[in-house]
Amino acid sequence: MYIITNHASRYYVGITKLQPLDRLKRHNNGDVYSTRWGRPWALVHSESFRNYAEARAREKQIKSWHGGNAFKKLLTSAAGSSKGRTWDFGSQYEGSIPSPAALAKTKH
Repeated sequence: MYIITNHASRYYVGITKLQPLDRLKRHNNGDVYSTRWGRPWALVHSESFRNYAEARAREKQIKSWHGGNAFKKLLTSAAGSSKGRTWDFGSQYEGSIPSPAALAKTKH
């Protein structure tokens, strides 16, 4: 099972018996009708399965997400991305307009 994307942030989810990079070449050559437009494509995620039935079930699961939060979470975890976020060390939320007492507390 593999997921590819293009410059317009379109995604395609598919399964193949080929190696994902070999399949990607076919997409970029225009051999696959549904991805002929929007080339070039890049591989963003792939998973291996023991058989066709398992791969097809996973493909259907991912396609059922319709690009929602579960899909975005899969892609984010696959890329190892934190979207620029870093862990917070010792800061404190002071609200949108901190009170004078909160400001005095942070100065010490």
